Amino acid sequence: MSTNKFKFKEIPVDEFFQDLALYEEFSWVAKPNFRNVFLFSEIENLKDETFYKPKDIKTDPVYLAMAEVWAQNSHCRRMKVGSLIVKDKSIIADGYNGSPTGFPNECEDENFVTLSYVLHAEANAITKLAKSTQSSEGSTMYVTVSPCFECSKLIIQSGIKRVVFGKVYRKPEPLSFLLEAGLEIVKLGKKI
Repeated sequence: MSTNKFKFKEIPVDEFFQDLALYEEFSWVAKPNFRNVFLFSEIENLKDETFYKPKDIKTDPVYLAMAEVWAQNSHCRRMKVGSLIVKDKSIIADGYNGSPTGFPNECEDENFVTLSYVLHAEANAITKLAKSTQSSEGSTMYVTVSPCFECSKLIIQSGIKRVVFGKVYRKPEPLSFLLEAGLEIVKLGKKI
């Protein structure tokens, strides 16, 4: 696909998820009730598009950048991932990948294999929220890397309605799973 600037392009959902690697450098929005995924090259070109609310155009890049900063708290050497859960313009939970409370701050063994007890950023944020008085029902999760299947199941069960991320995880299948479950999915590319 050409990297020329364009306002947005529509691609059928099935076609899009079969060839997801082709669209890695682009930003996109997938909504559960739409038959197409909307690709865009620059968020500044979007104004009143029906697929992306103006308030989200303004706040999504900011919260995702905050999740990227939060990822720096991780002690993991291979990949640092950060996550925020936002509801009604307030951050209600945060998380980064790492060890559970009481375990050493190590994520990988000497061969860089992830230790079995390491929590993903999304799970860390959701479990932190579970210990509070806040509800994640209807909230948005911002995460630096798209969720795995296990985290996707937690996201669905916790009532989160939108997931915004910066990079596609090495296993992209959970994205269509989240969409099938009724969540809106937004990927913001590097140019954002």
